[in-house]
Amino acid sequence: MSNSLSNLFTKNREWAAKVNAEDPEFFSTLSKQQKPEYLWIGCADSRVPANQIVDLLPGEVFVHRNIANVVVHTDLNCLSVIQFAVDVLKVKHIMVVGHYGCGGIKAAMGTEEHGMIDNWLRHIKDVYRLHKEEVDGIADDCKRFDRMCELNVIEQVAHVCQSSIVQNAWKTGQELHVHGWCYSIDNGHIKDLEMTVSNAEEAAVRLENL
Repeated sequence: MSNSLSNLFTKNREWAAKVNAEDPEFFSTLSKQQKPEYLWIGCADSRVPANQIVDLLPGEVFVHRNIANVVVHTDLNCLSVIQFAVDVLKVKHIMVVGHYGCGGIKAAMGTEEHGMIDNWLRHIKDVYRLHKEEVDGIADDCKRFDRMCELNVIEQVAHVCQSSIVQNAWKTGQELHVHGWCYSIDNGHIKDLEMTVSNAEEAAVRLENL
């Protein structure tokens, strides 16, 4: 075993021992089933760990992460996660969570080439194109960057709501709310972007005004 990774196994055993000491039934209970009420669609950034940010234990939140928390209608990975969460786990809340200072957003706003990832960043460039007038009208660089992070979240909330998975769930009367949040690495706080959609009718109204 590589010496550079052996410390991770040591930390794992220490963590498991600590958890077991605090709650001897934790792992046996956790292994039997998962019944989370939340699906977190977030950024792959290592500084944005879903469970810790909202202080939830393993098993309490279902998670999908990718660069810049993008939801694409052709991304079978993301769609499969959403379908499992909605149809099987019956989550009640889907949170699309971006974060200020997102490297994916910053890269998409620039002109430098980054290789294969540029194909993925095209989705974010499309968000910029849709909101170019608003974004370009912000003189302060930091505020403009922050606003793009927020606008990207809002657009991805729209994509979740427009998916056949969520639309079908609403048609059958399933309780399901889609939220847009943005996390600040600077202070650890989540900002509610006030983009919560709870049914198809509400989605049609909210998304028409984007």
